[in-house]
Amino acid sequence: MQHFRSYEDAFFSFEDGANIIVGPNASGKTSLLEGILVAARGGSYRGHDIELISFGAEWARLDAESPEGTRVVKMQRKDDDKCLKTFVVDEQELSRLTMQRSLPVVLFEPNHLLLLSGSPDLRRTFLDDLIEQTNPHFGALRRHYKRVLAQRNALLKRQPHDLAEQLFVWNIRLSELGGQIAHERCKLIATFNERISDLYDMLSASGHHIELVYVSRFAPETYETSLLHKLEASTELDVLRGFTAYGPHRDDLSVRIDGHEAGVAASRGETRTLVLALKILELQLLEELRTTRPLLLLDDVFSELDAERRKALTGFVDDYQTFITTTDADIVMHNLAGGNVIQTTV
Repeated sequence: MQHFRSYEDAFFSFEDGANIIVGPNASGKTSLLEGILVAARGGSYRGHDIELISFGAEWARLDAESPEGTRVVKMQRKDDDKCLKTFVVDEQELSRLTMQRSLPVVLFEPNHLLLLSGSPDLRRTFLDDLIEQTNPHFGALRRHYKRVLAQRNALLKRQPHDLAEQLFVWNIRLSELGGQIAHERCKLIATFNERISDLYDMLSASGHHIELVYVSRFAPETYETSLLHKLEASTELDVLRGFTAYGPHRDDLSVRIDGHEAGVAASRGETRTLVLALKILELQLLEELRTTRPLLLLDDVFSELDAERRKALTGFVDDYQTFITTTDADIVMHNLAGGNVIQTTV
């Protein structure tokens, strides 16, 4: 890692099993985890690319080596304070990591414990990130939808004299792309529903029925046409708002326990078990659909879980190369048979 976040020039060696990254707060633990994520998937969850380059530096670089090959991430600061990012995978230079060129990764960090009670954007991102890692076309679909949405919103703010005519083109395209996104989300939710009750019962021995429901104004089977009609009918309101109020960017995921909304009805322990079940299912589905074991990144979640749930989580760790950050190695080591301990001192 060179000029990456707080690291000027650092080298780390990991083992196949559990790698426990220990250090006080602000010692670079999360930045190390972030470097692994960027090398594997091409992007971070903590901010813009330009923020990855150390303060005052003009460039940053990550070099990663594994039995599957080598990969390099190069980040260059540009004059407009933007970042030019390129990748070299097995000697081939790329401007973006496609699904085929990325490594599957499951990240579990404290903000994910707000998945059920937090903003709908957390739940949409949870679904879309997993689909993007398992569907080679979804990343492009997701980016295209955001561009079309931005174009429509810009029109709503500008209000040209031929607004209705221009909006018609964007309404059609937004509906087409939105229908595809909603379809993929519903398909993933159906897969979750086949397994999540059994997994939750295994984690908690409670016998509760768990169900995931896609929350939208539009039925999945008629999503595209229903969205198009709604966009056309709500033009005046959208102009007043200055943004597009309907589409998959406004939909939500509801997690229900025995028919009740978990974000409201579930206890603290039930909520943590539900989130844990969702992350474990994410891990299992990634392995099945990518036919390779994902990397598992656990950023300071052990301190947020009680002993019972720590034990449940570590029961799934042994089969994966795992990276665990913590300020207290004893909390982690107590639940693991062994592990490679790495001290951070940045």
